[in-house]
Amino acid sequence: MTLTLTDGLYWIGRVVITPEAKATLSREDVIEGLARHFKGEWGELDEYEWKVNDDALEYGDRLLSRYRTRSGTWFWIMTEPDRSLTTVLLPSNATQ
Repeated sequence: MTLTLTDGLYWIGRVVITPEAKATLSREDVIEGLARHFKGEWGELDEYEWKVNDDALEYGDRLLSRYRTRSGTWFWIMTEPDRSLTTVLLPSNATQ
């Protein structure tokens, strides 16, 4: 999948998706999530997590968003601190 995003808050880097996420998520849900993540709309995070991401934009830390698909499946999008890589994954793939 090739995706070009413009008008975001930061460089999103290379985008990868885990095999489980690729098999589970629709292309539309992934694209919508990436567009939101890239614009700083962190999805369904609590106030503290939202602030952590906002601070990470300024100080160069990891960014994490959480979204729900139209069918109710949760997925995460993480961008590495150096902004070189963004990963789409299901919570079962996460290390947290």
